[in-house]
Amino acid sequence: MSNPKRTVSKEEWEKKLKQVKINKSDINKLIMNYFVVEGYKDAAEMFQKESNTPTLINLESITDRVNVRNSVQSGEIEKSIEQVNDLNPEILDNNSKLYFRLQQQQLIEMIRAGKLDEALQFATEELAPRGEENKEFLDEIEKTMSLLAFADMSDSPVSQLLESSQRQKTASELNAAILESQCQETAPKLPTLLKMLMWAQKRLDEKLIYPRINDLQTAELVVPNQEKK
Repeated sequence: MSNPKRTVSKEEWEKKLKQVKINKSDINKLIMNYFVVEGYKDAAEMFQKESNTPTLINLESITDRVNVRNSVQSGEIEKSIEQVNDLNPEILDNNSKLYFRLQQQQLIEMIRAGKLDEALQFATEELAPRGEENKEFLDEIEKTMSLLAFADMSDSPVSQLLESSQRQKTASELNAAILESQCQETAPKLPTLLKMLMWAQKRLDEKLIYPRINDLQTAELVVPNQEKK
């Protein structure tokens, strides 16, 4: 027979949590990291004043990065390319894959807008030569152009290219590249730490019955046998 799981009361669990010493400055840095990476300039400035948390980045640069990201998310790809080149032309010069992603998104936007002749010309003149040099690029070009095979593009097996999530994906890649060029972290630490929390709880579930966090928004400790039914 397997050993029964040990039960830890909420009082005992909270007592153990209070014994864990966390440096407030580390928490502040974690919050600042999230504001900077995600582009919350106003929040970052306010938090910097209130907590006196330093940051290696000029917070004014967040505005430029967010403007680039917003251009991609609104489908203004040519504008986003001009903006990122104004920030630092080496970002796209040194990252052919990212530049291709932006060009692919530009092609998608032409197809979305019904500019089919313009899309065909752009694919032939700008993307096809790159596809000849890179099979991965060629596959992506063919996948994008297959949208034209359907009268109703929502019926296409690659219709997800027309969804807002595709723009978001491209915008996130560009956002990360800009941060990297500024010697900043390319992804916020907080989501990773929350994933680690959920992973750790699953491991503990194998050995203990304890107050766990089920809702990350409230962070309320819930004893399993006291959960609402």
